[in-house]
Amino acid sequence: MMFIHFDGHFDGSSGRRVQSSGIAKTGSANCANCANSLEVTLLVIFDCDGVLVDSEPLANASFSRALKAQGLDWSAEETIRRLMGLSLKSALEICEAEIGRKLPDDFLEKMQAVTYQSFRDAPLLPVAGVKEAVLALQAAGVVTCVASSGTPEKMRFTLGLTGLWDLFDGRIFSASQVPRGKPFPDLFLHAAIAMDVQPFECTVVEDAVPGVQAARAAGMRALAYAGAPHAHREALQAAGGRLFDDMKQLPDLVLS
Repeated sequence: MMFIHFDGHFDGSSGRRVQSSGIAKTGSANCANCANSLEVTLLVIFDCDGVLVDSEPLANASFSRALKAQGLDWSAEETIRRLMGLSLKSALEICEAEIGRKLPDDFLEKMQAVTYQSFRDAPLLPVAGVKEAVLALQAAGVVTCVASSGTPEKMRFTLGLTGLWDLFDGRIFSASQVPRGKPFPDLFLHAAIAMDVQPFECTVVEDAVPGVQAARAAGMRALAYAGAPHAHREALQAAGGRLFDDMKQLPDLVLS
């Protein structure tokens, strides 16, 4: 199949192509293999929870307590292991299957209220070094965006609370915008189309196995942040992610 190759550059803040050569090259029909051989990334797609904001321990502690009240005795660690990286819709379906009944209609609303308050109280912080990494990529002309399983409302809250919203304003995509969440490729492909970039020109930064699987299924390079204590290193690598432990490494990994 034919892939369009772009020899120009991007305005990192606007996401617009500045110059294009229109050169075409022949690529493999296997986009995942194609993504592995790339040397140039034009768009970096960031997951939100656990990659931009250090929300996973707080959110899963809240989720665990809410589930225990419904008879599902999962620890926060078990909740992370089973549900991390999935859309909230998928996570709730899994929990309901375990319990054997539907959760109360107000379950999500009450849990989210408690979770958001825990974010305020902690307070929720950015992942160490990620703001500097994003700014370095943007300064190098790389376009950045966010594509998360979280809702737009949740991302506005968490990115706003941590001072990261303005870095991505207007370039934030949610699984609620596509038919299928991670590990399906729909969300990342939606982001690439919206940003006018082809999949093989994208690098995804993820911390969860479903996200890495989604990136690889979309034909994109996957960098797997494994700096958190709960990171599933072996599973992330097995899914096709290139492991890294410090956000200070990210600009060099993307640009090398």
